[in-house]
Amino acid sequence: MSAENKVILVTGGSGLIGKAIEEVVKQEKQAYENETWIFISSKDADLCNKEQTQKLFEKHKPTHVIHLAAMVGGLFHNMAHNLDFLRNNLAINDNILHTSFEFGVKKVVSCLSTCIFPDKTTYPIDETMVHNGPPHPSNFGYSYAKRMIDVSNKAYHEQHGCMFTSVIPCNVFGPHDNYNLQSSHVIPALIRKMSDAIERGDETYTVFGSGKPLRQFIYSMDLAKLFLWVLREYHSVEPIVLSVDEVDEVSIAEAAEVIKKSINFKGDLSYDTSKPDGQYKKTASNKKLRSHLPNFQFTKFEDAMKESVQWYIDNKDSARK
Repeated sequence: MSAENKVILVTGGSGLIGKAIEEVVKQEKQAYENETWIFISSKDADLCNKEQTQKLFEKHKPTHVIHLAAMVGGLFHNMAHNLDFLRNNLAINDNILHTSFEFGVKKVVSCLSTCIFPDKTTYPIDETMVHNGPPHPSNFGYSYAKRMIDVSNKAYHEQHGCMFTSVIPCNVFGPHDNYNLQSSHVIPALIRKMSDAIERGDETYTVFGSGKPLRQFIYSMDLAKLFLWVLREYHSVEPIVLSVDEVDEVSIAEAAEVIKKSINFKGDLSYDTSKPDGQYKKTASNKKLRSHLPNFQFTKFEDAMKESVQWYIDNKDSARK
């Protein structure tokens, strides 16, 4: 980014990724003094509402937008509310992108997810495969709404020359995660439930599912650094996968063992195979990212988990539940 002043609006700024970006921005403040950062949450505006979205833009007059806001949830929450995930996310995304166009925003970076990829596909998945077939039936509402961001980005670019782009992170975890058991993802759910098991004095903790599904997990602080690189240095409307390397993929059972060690749970782990597993794997290729940033160092999974667990222990009473 050039030396001209930037006003960067971050939607979903109080969430996992928004808080990580805020932390990284604080750490590098002196290097980018021309940037003014505004982090907003659902308390500031209902982004499903076009009028409230416009008022937000009128107030802050952003030149750039990082769009993180979404209706999100874990496997079981998605399975029960596919229509809600579809309608709310379509509304949020359309309001943000069209209002950004109306206000002459120079760049929008929206956040997608690896779970939007086709259910039946070859691995590793990459940026060219987003629309190659139906997503997993458990979260089709969320997936189709997120895919439409990519369609919209290309349409705005083709018709109006807008630099609207998107990133596709693998599973994210870290401080400020969502620990609400109705809507949380696997790592924060495991951290919270294992912590609760310790408090109760349980001798066994039961993980839902077989523990066999494989996932790539990216630490939120690493993802934040990559988001800032995309905002400042990546100049294409084509999406880019932000993921750890394929060799860093772990099973849910392996992740549970790392959490057990980090949180010092002394009991045994068991697996309830009557509960659904979701997709077995969704291995993503970060070849495109590595072509730009060959030397980027990801935080070791064990180290990142220690920091995440410690954050939850320190902030148990105020964490999102």
